[in-house]
Amino acid sequence: MATETEQDTGPTGVLRGLDLSVTLAAVLFWAVVLWWASTQQWSPVKYGVLFVGGIMTVYALNETRESLEEGSRIDALVLLPAAGVLITASFYFFLNFETVYLLRQGFATEHEYMLARLIIISLLYLTWREFGNLFLFLVIGVMLYAVFGDAVPGVLGHAGMTQETLLQATVTDLYGFYGSLTQLTASWIAPFLLYAGLLFAYGAFDLILRIAIVAAGRIRSGVAQTAVLSSAVIGSINGSYTANAAMTGSFTIPTMKESGMSGHRAAGIEAVASTSGQVLPPVMGASAFVMASYLGVAYLNIVVAGLIPAAILVASIAIAVHYTAISDSSDQDMEFSEFFDEPLSRNEKITEAFRFGVPFGVLIYYLGIAQYTVMTSAMYTVFAMIITGITTPTVQRIVECMGSGSWTAEREQSRASQSSGGLLGPFRDRVEAFTRRVLRFQPLAELVTQVKNTIHGFRRGAIILAPIAIILVVISGVVNLFSTTGVPAKIALLMINLSGGVLLFAVLLGMAVAIVMGVGMPTVAAYVIVAILIVPTFVSEFGVVEITAHYTMFYAAILAGITPPVATAAVVAAGIAKANFWRTCGAALKIAAPLFVLPVAFVYNPGLISMAPSAYSLFLGLLVMLGAIAIIYGLNYPFEMSIGRIVLLRAGLTVLGVLVMTYPMLLVKVAGIAVFVAVFVGEKVMMRGLDLPFTEEVKQ
Repeated sequence: MATETEQDTGPTGVLRGLDLSVTLAAVLFWAVVLWWASTQQWSPVKYGVLFVGGIMTVYALNETRESLEEGSRIDALVLLPAAGVLITASFYFFLNFETVYLLRQGFATEHEYMLARLIIISLLYLTWREFGNLFLFLVIGVMLYAVFGDAVPGVLGHAGMTQETLLQATVTDLYGFYGSLTQLTASWIAPFLLYAGLLFAYGAFDLILRIAIVAAGRIRSGVAQTAVLSSAVIGSINGSYTANAAMTGSFTIPTMKESGMSGHRAAGIEAVASTSGQVLPPVMGASAFVMASYLGVAYLNIVVAGLIPAAILVASIAIAVHYTAISDSSDQDMEFSEFFDEPLSRNEKITEAFRFGVPFGVLIYYLGIAQYTVMTSAMYTVFAMIITGITTPTVQRIVECMGSGSWTAEREQSRASQSSGGLLGPFRDRVEAFTRRVLRFQPLAELVTQVKNTIHGFRRGAIILAPIAIILVVISGVVNLFSTTGVPAKIALLMINLSGGVLLFAVLLGMAVAIVMGVGMPTVAAYVIVAILIVPTFVSEFGVVEITAHYTMFYAAILAGITPPVATAAVVAAGIAKANFWRTCGAALKIAAPLFVLPVAFVYNPGLISMAPSAYSLFLGLLVMLGAIAIIYGLNYPFEMSIGRIVLLRAGLTVLGVLVMTYPMLLVKVAGIAVFVAVFVGEKVMMRGLDLPFTEEVKQ
């Protein structure tokens, strides 16, 4: 028995120690991030080097803890050396920054080359561990192409690289893995993910779910719409449709199934919601920050440009989800008591609105009005979130205690007890009464709870950031190799040859590349690759407006989440729902059909993407939205007619919707919408027995 006890307490003690280490490392990491954001005493390159070491420390400790918890010691034994190499290298380059970065550009010592080899091997392992074989082969393929480019025939061939040049381009010159994309992650993306971690810790997403449940009671497809709302909002912040499908799908999919919806439809709705959330302003899965950096414009301009496309997508998906839900004849009533003990009181609603509204107002003010940088705005938002997150509930408890008179009652009881007990009695009674009052004082307990929540938010933010940071570090190295070998220019020539100079074919080719490149990757990583490879071709060779080209490829980059045969968001959702993968993909594609048309619509209707929307942009957006709704109606509405007529009607409405969305001539759009309205009204009159308006007098 003693041996068993020792075996039980040993691993538990190690796990507890690792758990505490993760928290301490995360708090220290965020302290450095916020300190640099406020002072910027180091150069962005030097800070980026330290950032990689810091986030890898958190990642290594947390993943080792999880591996040991799951009983996988081999994984922990491999993980620790790999992460240890990256941590050691980061601190080495940080401490020797001036020598490595300023004095020895294009040259490194032998031990630095050896360290660079270990860094590449470690990053390849972590890439495989987090994102699987496909992306691993992509990175290895890019490196092999960089070294053996002289053996590649045709337009894609180049002079090749020596091994030392490859190591310099990826590591030792600090332009590859520690390059601009890593620095952007460290300065812009990281603070926003800390904000996301704090939102999780303070219960903002519980508040979102409460709002969604209340809204669900007002429409027939309530449960399904709740899934869309919660998944889309959270997905916009966490930056990965796959991770989001796993996180929010764990409660949305079972809820939809319990309401009577079939498993594959519930999984399809979750996959689409998680995927479409990546393009929702203001965060856009962190891609908005990268796009602003590439275009050299204010971040707020990127957000404004994305409002009309996001509105089109949200409206069409909401309608598709409604039709999908009612076609299953599921019971869409959502019981509030299944999720929460009791609704919020009026005062609690005001408190929560203040608690989360003030930081968001700070973000809007500094970004939109004061025109501060993204990093500074995010820093002030984080500070505001910490202040309101801790103080608001504490002040609320103080007010409640004063209102209930509990503190006064304790004080009166203390005074009464002072009349007995001899000479030392009053003093002893006062100490005991004070201790009792402190322990019973709810605001103090609330303050301690919220401080713990803040620390948990720091930890949560770092854990969310870690896999995104890993993939962006790797992508930063890949992008530098692309630039060194001249791949973007070669891709441009190849696309022109394959498309025959036809814009439509070029866009479809670009979308295909984006889907392949985006498999299994976070949104921002997929977008970065296609922004480097495809966007310059659209701008220089086909005359597409730069912001339009970026949005076209950004929307195309998220399609991998629901496009078979990989469709990672659909895979995860189908696994949770225990549904057939292919049926899940079919349901997702029907719901998200306009998403596949929007990239083409952007190119042929550039007014949809505007940093300064006009009345024309809004009108154009309305027409395109109606085209998207025509597609949704055709594919998802439960028609009551023969199979042959249903197939013809669905195909006809889909083609009509695509034409309205993409064709640039306004007259064609209006005519197409008129046909759709006629079909819509005709179906209601002929199949549902509804009377046309203004016809009763004629019948009489």
